[in-house]
Amino acid sequence: MITYVDAETKSRRTSGVIPLHGEAGFAGMRKAGRLTAEALDLLVAAVQPGVSTAALDRLAYEFAQDHGAIPATLFYKGYRHSICTSINHVVCHGIPEERPLREGDVVNIDLTLIVDGWYGDSSRMYPVGEISRKAERLIDVTYQSLEAGIAAARPGRTTGDIGAAIQALAEAERTSVVRDFVGHGVGQLFHDEPNIMHFGVSGTGVPLKPGMIFTIEPMINLGRPHVKILADGWTAVTRDRTLSAQAEHSIGITETGVEIFTLSPRGLFNPLDARR
Repeated sequence: MITYVDAETKSRRTSGVIPLHGEAGFAGMRKAGRLTAEALDLLVAAVQPGVSTAALDRLAYEFAQDHGAIPATLFYKGYRHSICTSINHVVCHGIPEERPLREGDVVNIDLTLIVDGWYGDSSRMYPVGEISRKAERLIDVTYQSLEAGIAAARPGRTTGDIGAAIQALAEAERTSVVRDFVGHGVGQLFHDEPNIMHFGVSGTGVPLKPGMIFTIEPMINLGRPHVKILADGWTAVTRDRTLSAQAEHSIGITETGVEIFTLSPRGLFNPLDARR
């Protein structure tokens, strides 16, 4: 049973209860999403061979401090960093460390900044120096999959339409969609209803209504979709050790379509585009 409620009446996540936001919510998400995107833009020039992910984490923290924002992951369920840094075969939730990045690595940086109580959630893929053609292709497919999911997010459609669009594009390119992690409602809660699966059947799932705000964040593998969690309890990796990539936006359903809150102000959402 799905219930839609005014977001202002909802203070915690409740299964099956989906908040619908008004203009105040969209305004809050624009501000939080923009600042998150600005921080991710800042990191484009910083991601270089020899730079550690711990140094990138410090940059993100300093940016948040300078702009009156709070990194949502800092001390979240015991996590001690401002960003997640997922390198090569790491699917998501990679932990920043002092080991330097190497030429040819690819790294996903996932950042959520809290601004005036609103959570702007986004992630991007960053190439480290010159990368292989297969890595570049995987990144392109991942971004195209996200774009396909966003294009399917319209009032009157369903969450299943989003997942089906992503799955169809990724599998047509002979890549696979990770099933273990999903997008989620976001707003004044870090994780809210509904879950957004990145695979599925058109016409199934939760009907999309104006005022819904959530993330779409497909994780695409070059090999099989299966993952495992390492002993640290956070880091998810591909079981077959093949490359993985992810791209994420926070979006809101409008009366006529969709608004993306985490667009890059400098056009750097896919840093590969700057090289072309």
